[in-house]
Amino acid sequence: MLDFKYVLANPDIVKSAINDKKAANEFTDVDEFMTLDEQRKKVVLEVEALKADKNKASKEIGVLMGKLKGAMASGSDDISVINNMVVELQKASKAKDDRIRELDAEQAKIEARRDAKLAWIPNIPHTTVPAGSSSLDNLTVRTWGDLKKFNFTPKPHYELGEKLKILDTERGGKISGSGWYFLRGDGARMERALISWFLDVHRERNGYEELFPPFFVTEKTLFASGQFPKFRDQMYHAPIDGLYAIPTAEVPLTAMHQDEVFEEKDLPRKYVAYSACFRREAGAAGADTRGILRVHQFNKCEMLKLATPQSSYAEHETMVENAEHLLQELGLQYRVLLLCRGDLSFSAAKCYDLEVYSPAAEKWLEVSSVSNFEDYQARRANLRYRPNEGGKLNFMHTINGSGLALPRIMVALWESNQQADGSIVIPPVLRKYMGGQEIIAVK
Repeated sequence: MLDFKYVLANPDIVKSAINDKKAANEFTDVDEFMTLDEQRKKVVLEVEALKADKNKASKEIGVLMGKLKGAMASGSDDISVINNMVVELQKASKAKDDRIRELDAEQAKIEARRDAKLAWIPNIPHTTVPAGSSSLDNLTVRTWGDLKKFNFTPKPHYELGEKLKILDTERGGKISGSGWYFLRGDGARMERALISWFLDVHRERNGYEELFPPFFVTEKTLFASGQFPKFRDQMYHAPIDGLYAIPTAEVPLTAMHQDEVFEEKDLPRKYVAYSACFRREAGAAGADTRGILRVHQFNKCEMLKLATPQSSYAEHETMVENAEHLLQELGLQYRVLLLCRGDLSFSAAKCYDLEVYSPAAEKWLEVSSVSNFEDYQARRANLRYRPNEGGKLNFMHTINGSGLALPRIMVALWESNQQADGSIVIPPVLRKYMGGQEIIAVK
C-alpha cells in the first residue's frame, strides 16, 4: 500500500491514480481520508495536552507531599488544607487518565478506518507510464519475429486438440463445469515439458532460485501482494480452513519473507516457481469461452525479485528479457506492450505485457505480465532491508512476471506449428523433455 503520509502530501496525484485505474469506490474518497487524519491529529493533540497537564500535576503533587510531610512533622494546622489539595489533584489526574484511555480508543478507531481506506487506494503509476484509458492506448515497445504464413487455412487450437486427442474440454466440463478441461496424451506431456523447460532456463541461465510454493494461502498473504481486499470475489475459498486457492504464485512468493529484514548486499533476491493458478473469472462470462483461452485453472511459472529502489527498474527490464528469451527459443512471434495508466493493474507502478499471436483467431494473446510494484507490496508485507552504509531500514521493491503462463503458450504453439495434415511440430527445445519426439500426430 501507499505510505499514508504520501497520500496526505499528494492528494491530487492519488486522486488521478484512482481515476486512471478506475479504482474509485466508497473507500477511496481522498478528501474523507484527509478529514480522518485531521480528526486523528486533534485527538493526538488533546492526548498530548492531557499528558502535559498530568506531568505538571504530578510535579505539584510531589511538592505538596513534601509540604505535607513537613506540616505533619511540625504539627502545623495546614495538614488538612494540603491533604485536600493533594486529593483534588489526584482526582483530576485520574479523570485525565480516563479521558486519555477514551481518546486512545478513539484514535485506534480512526486509524483503523484510515488504514481500511488506504488498502483500497491503488499504486501510483511511474512517470514513464503513458497516459491512456484502456488497452487500446497501450504502446507497442517492440515486436519479434514474422507472423506465420500458411498455404492452408489454419485450424483453431480446440479443433487441433480434439482431432489429435490431446485436449478434452467436454469431459472437463462434465466433471467440473464450464471453464475446466483435460489435457491428454501428448498434450499433457507437452505441458509438463514446457513447465520443466521454463524452470530449467530460469534456474540455469537466469540465476533464479527454484521454489515450490503452497497453493492455498491465508487472507494476510493475499493482502500482502495486493489481491485483498479488492479481488476477493475472484478467489476460490475454503472457509472451513480459512484458506484461499492462489490466483498466481506471485502471492506466496511475495509473502514468503513477510516481516523479515535483508542486508542490502544480499539483494536482489531472485525466485522462480511453478504453480497451478485458480481464478473464478467472475464477470467474464462469454469472453473466450471456446477452448482454453480463458479457464479457471491453469499452470504458470512465476518470476519474483526483491530489489533496492535504486536497482528495481533495471531488474524490471532484465526480467522482461528473461521472458522474451523463452518466446524466442520457442520461435513464437510476439510483441511487448507498455501498459498505459488506464490498463495498469491495481498494485503495479509499471508493467509490460508480452503477447503471442494466434494464427487461427488472428489476435494477440497475453502470456506474460512483468510488473514493478516499487514498495507497494513491500509495505503490505513489511519487507525491508538494511542499507550497506547503515542508517534506518528501507522498504524493498518487488518485481514479478510470468515466465511463462499456460495454456495460451500451448494455444500459440499448436496453432503456429500445425501442418496441413493437422499434426503439430514440437519445438526443438522441448524435444529432449518429450523423449526425442518431434511431432504430435493422429495415432
